[in-house]
Amino acid sequence: MQKEKVIIVGAGTSGMAIAACLTKQSIPYIILEREDCLASLWQKYTYDRLHLHLGKKVCELPFFPFPNSYPNYVPRKLFLEYLRSYEKHFDMKILYHRCVVLAEYDEGEELWRVKAENRSTGEVEEYGGRFLVVASGEDKPHVPRVEGLESFRGKVIHSTLYKNGKEYRDEHVLVVGSGNSGMEIALDLANFGAKPSIIARTPVHFLSRDMMYYGSLLMKYLSPKIVEKLLVIVSKIVYGDLSKYGLPFPSEGPFVSKQKYGKFPVIDLGTIKKIKFGEIQVLPIEIESIRGNEVLFRDGKSLTFDSIIFCTGFKRTTQKWLKGGDDLLNKDGFPSLPNQWKGKNGLYCVGMGRRGFFGANLEAQSIANDIVSIIP
Repeated sequence: MQKEKVIIVGAGTSGMAIAACLTKQSIPYIILEREDCLASLWQKYTYDRLHLHLGKKVCELPFFPFPNSYPNYVPRKLFLEYLRSYEKHFDMKILYHRCVVLAEYDEGEELWRVKAENRSTGEVEEYGGRFLVVASGEDKPHVPRVEGLESFRGKVIHSTLYKNGKEYRDEHVLVVGSGNSGMEIALDLANFGAKPSIIARTPVHFLSRDMMYYGSLLMKYLSPKIVEKLLVIVSKIVYGDLSKYGLPFPSEGPFVSKQKYGKFPVIDLGTIKKIKFGEIQVLPIEIESIRGNEVLFRDGKSLTFDSIIFCTGFKRTTQKWLKGGDDLLNKDGFPSLPNQWKGKNGLYCVGMGRRGFFGANLEAQSIANDIVSIIP
């Protein structure tokens, strides 16, 4: 068994953040990463046009600012360059191709025993650490069960496999999911000459980048509740009544929706304009079933599509391999309490609470400080 002071599961941005914070405190660690690269979500499973939705000051990782030459809204390519520089700067200790299959606390030895399959050799390796940090995030693409989906004769993919709309020109494409990925992919498809329709079953908040920016400034002087009300008012003024396009305003504010349901407001990059011009069709209904290329909806109507793209998020698999972490993470892999990052016996989680880069960075620094306070 290979032993280390801290074992980190996941080499995404959260795992990298805690690694940097531990390095600053001179605390040894190893990162176990199941993929063959760091930040695999960004490197392998994001679309070409993706930019950070928030300004770079909010998104930079601990102790390493973005270069001044970077634009305020950093594109995917530059963000990946930044992450590679981050890894090199902190000389990160990452073991790739390690898929964790079991982690449990050994009370006798007072350490976490972690078993990981080495995907290169097929062997199961064992690691021991006084502290365990879960930074694996949402790691399994989720495609809901739809009756008859297997009969669809066109292309069906999850958003993690979408790169751009070039191959979909002139196609009727159904986008399932109305979060940021779904709305931006629908926009990208329209820009490439496709004919996208997007399913938006639940009301969505739309905010522009400027609204988010000025909202963050106001948070320094006003309560979140007041800022939330102001953002909703401005959004209604800017976008008008979207209910006639199938996009009614939610009854709860964007901050409440994020906290209660983990539902982020959509940062509009031009999708609303395309919807109003009829270049993107909104379908505020659920799919009933699929027969060949015909999609039947709950209201009895049906439409024919050439391709379907599921922008339906991810599921967490933490609960399958982590034993004894029920006080920290619930059955869905989220913190049991808001803003919770510490459990029992040296167990921590970072970036699991849907608080974005800023929240994950705060958690990473808190965890490193807490470990320092415990180490004799």
